[in-house]
Amino acid sequence: MNTPQSNLEILDAVVIGAGFAGLYQLYCLRDQQELKVKVLEAGSGVGGTWHWNRYPGARCDSESHVYCYTFSKELTEHWNWSERYPGATEIVDYLNHVADRFSLRSSIEFNSRVVAAQFEEGNGYWNIEVDTGQHYRARFLITAVGCLSSANMPNIDGLDDFKGECYHTGQWPHEGVQLEGKRVGQIGTGSTGIQVAPVIAQTAEHLTVFQRTANYSVPARNHALSTQERNNHKKNAATTRDISRSNGNGHGWHINKQRALDTLEEQRTAIYEKAWQTGGLKFRASFSDLLSSNEANSTAAEFLKVKIQQLVNNPATAASLSQIDHPYAAKRPPIDTHYFETYNRDNVELVDLRKTPISMITKDGVVCHSIDSQGLEHETHHDLDVLVFATGYDAITGTLLRMDIRGRNNVKLSEAWSAGPRNHLGVQVAGFPNLFTITGPGSPCVLTNMPAAIEQHVEWISDCIAYLNDNNHTTIESPESSVEYWVTEVNKAAEETLLPKVKHSWYLGANIPGKPQVFMPYAGGLDTYRSICDKEANAGYKSFTIS
Repeated sequence: MNTPQSNLEILDAVVIGAGFAGLYQLYCLRDQQELKVKVLEAGSGVGGTWHWNRYPGARCDSESHVYCYTFSKELTEHWNWSERYPGATEIVDYLNHVADRFSLRSSIEFNSRVVAAQFEEGNGYWNIEVDTGQHYRARFLITAVGCLSSANMPNIDGLDDFKGECYHTGQWPHEGVQLEGKRVGQIGTGSTGIQVAPVIAQTAEHLTVFQRTANYSVPARNHALSTQERNNHKKNAATTRDISRSNGNGHGWHINKQRALDTLEEQRTAIYEKAWQTGGLKFRASFSDLLSSNEANSTAAEFLKVKIQQLVNNPATAASLSQIDHPYAAKRPPIDTHYFETYNRDNVELVDLRKTPISMITKDGVVCHSIDSQGLEHETHHDLDVLVFATGYDAITGTLLRMDIRGRNNVKLSEAWSAGPRNHLGVQVAGFPNLFTITGPGSPCVLTNMPAAIEQHVEWISDCIAYLNDNNHTTIESPESSVEYWVTEVNKAAEETLLPKVKHSWYLGANIPGKPQVFMPYAGGLDTYRSICDKEANAGYKSFTIS
């Protein structure tokens, strides 16, 4: 990489991304260690994933009192969440408040998308180039790009011919979209699709939902927080923080140690019913064996399927929505606000793509085909004014691989990960010195409440950089032997669960054509992962190579 001196800024560290991870990493390095740091952000404002995810109904599935930073008691005391589950706009408002409260904006370059980063072996620095033509040189390169930030647009025949409006939920226009009086087609029924469908149905003339994979969902039971609830959350913030840091999921509650298979059916059903009425992700904490035993999981799965059939009036629609082909919570477990009830509306139709798959998109709609009992093929044309793709993301690795990151010997990260992501402790890649990845592959990331995982990662990386500086070390990198060890540990943890056994799971990258199918997150729990990382730091980072 040729670096023009006129457009060059020399720093201690460059952080990519201004979401939860990037803002906290900036604070830890700039304010606590007094390093010269710059955050490079592709968007026009802070927010990270939430800067782009502004689709109707966009809402976090972690409760607001844990979907936040815990490093500042004053921040916790000052900020007031309005709802049990924060919406996208409120989350962005929160992160703007953080940026202003800690004067972080002066160290952030917005509208600056990193296009290339190359490690210089001669001087041990990273050269970073953004799309504006500006260059940066820094000892440390830290990616805070988020796990769900690269929109996945499926390649469907005829998509370019569609003359109506076309949107991806992960790239929703900030000014909003007017859907009143329009015929909308929604493709995708994962977590995002389950959130967006009820809101679209309220305004669109007609909504057609194209479902490839039926999904479980538990009601969120979202509500406005009372003053008493907010005060209780603040009063108990320290305890909640301790709980979230001592369990495997990063939430403010522990998983019930009781096993479903050791529980009488009547009592088990009562526990599920109570969790259903409470709502939210805590349903998956009903029993300890739900993700380790197919038999145990089936008790939760059947309970939820019956609930779906009770909520949906049309028997055929209810059957399509409840014919789910994977264990509960083995894919990302959605929570919803009247998702299944939406199919009781006169202006909503479900198209089951297992029975009538999409054959093509035309200039004015979607064509599905089916074969009858006589073997005759039939086509159905769905007339549409708007297409909404709720088709998810190139998760965990997508944004990292879209940047041209090169380590030693000019090796691209995409080459190093050609058979799937490989790193040590989820933070460092062999051959890429002083490159740290926050909540990347090999870490608990998407299997946890993200701010809890982010704080753990950022604090560990910050302590590691302080150790290097305090001891006059230049670089830290992971040897291939440590990578081999950690890849084995990640696979071992996954195999002890039902998670890697699911078809079409984005945890494995199966939603992206051609992407190597490797289980990417560490499934051993945030508590276990934290212990492993702490042990490594306390031992002086002995499984890394330091020079």
